[in-house]
Amino acid sequence: MSTPLGFGPELRRLRQEAGLTLTEFSAALNYDKGHLSKVERGERSASLDLARRCDAFLGANGELQRLAVRPDAGSEAAAAASSPWLVGRREVLVAGTGALIDLGLNLGGPSHPASDPLLPSFRAQFDLLRKLGQSTAPGVLLPLLQAQTRMVVSLASDAPPAIRAAALLLASRFAEFTGWMAQEAGDSNTALGWTGEAVQLAHAGGDPHLGSYALVRRALVTLYDGDAAATITLARRAQGSELPPRIRGLAAQREAQGHALVGDEHACLSSLERARELLDSDGARSDTEPVIGTTHVSDPAAMTTGWCLYDLGRPAAAAEALDRECRRLPAQALRTRTRYGFRRALALAASGEVERACSVAGELLTVMPAVPSATVNSDVRRLARELSRFQSSPTVRDLQPALARALAPVPG
Repeated sequence: MSTPLGFGPELRRLRQEAGLTLTEFSAALNYDKGHLSKVERGERSASLDLARRCDAFLGANGELQRLAVRPDAGSEAAAAASSPWLVGRREVLVAGTGALIDLGLNLGGPSHPASDPLLPSFRAQFDLLRKLGQSTAPGVLLPLLQAQTRMVVSLASDAPPAIRAAALLLASRFAEFTGWMAQEAGDSNTALGWTGEAVQLAHAGGDPHLGSYALVRRALVTLYDGDAAATITLARRAQGSELPPRIRGLAAQREAQGHALVGDEHACLSSLERARELLDSDGARSDTEPVIGTTHVSDPAAMTTGWCLYDLGRPAAAAEALDRECRRLPAQALRTRTRYGFRRALALAASGEVERACSVAGELLTVMPAVPSATVNSDVRRLARELSRFQSSPTVRDLQPALARALAPVPG
């Protein structure tokens, strides 16, 4: 695929407009600086994957992706090849839409006005899948989420204008959640691809803000890669004053985590205070449903404070904060409890409370098979290293086989 001549200059213009050097840009995207330089000069073509990443990072609302597609890509076949959700009607019927049509739930039509119950039905499915994500392996949910996203997009294309935008916005949330499950499954490239699709769908549905939330999701990828500079850069770009308070608050939290990785306590706590103010504001509480970000953590800023305090070298304070916030998590939110629970166990171990750390970790390891997580595994590995310093403890020795099984590669 050849890239049109306009892609490189437009990429350079947007990067410079954002105030980023090529070095900063390459670090944020995890792409080779020399390769990006050649792309900007038109000496190398840009893949759609790169175009999507640049789109999400620079908030280009799909313009870069459109420039990276061949001029003849307007055909259905080319469009389908460039997007995992744009599929033909026949494929959608195979995925299950036929059953819905048999039930008389087809969009539009003389007997079904714009208030047709199909969208509420899909919204209920989205809420159900989100709940299942708390107690189901991501690899099990991914095929269903992908099919549901394609289904809603295809139906939206045939919907009357009165409900087309709402259908596209719901599809964008399906795509965003699909991206999160892909990251939990350990596939960052697929996660970023679906996050990019979510941005495109949201833009088509009239929501200009999900692209900024995609920066927050991208920052989570770089955070787990240990790239503090990219995490901070991405998170800061999602805090423009024109954005909804909830997105800005979530972005401020992510920025705080980036500062914590490099030990900048002042910047970290300042970002956390900004996040708390934004997330507690009336505007954040009145944001449109479905809620962006976690729905199970009652005080996200307080939980993130505990997360950051560990990285800032204050494990006792981290354990105290995480003890308090983890007790407030719903019992059914297994994935969320596992995520923050292992960080709590890590803080307890680092602060010398080894037996409590083993007790917390032991309970979590019994539910790990139900909610495997590539991101949580990073803290499980750190916990195993931390506990290895206490080989003389019988409690630690008893826990080590279970830790080893949790970290063992899954047979292909």
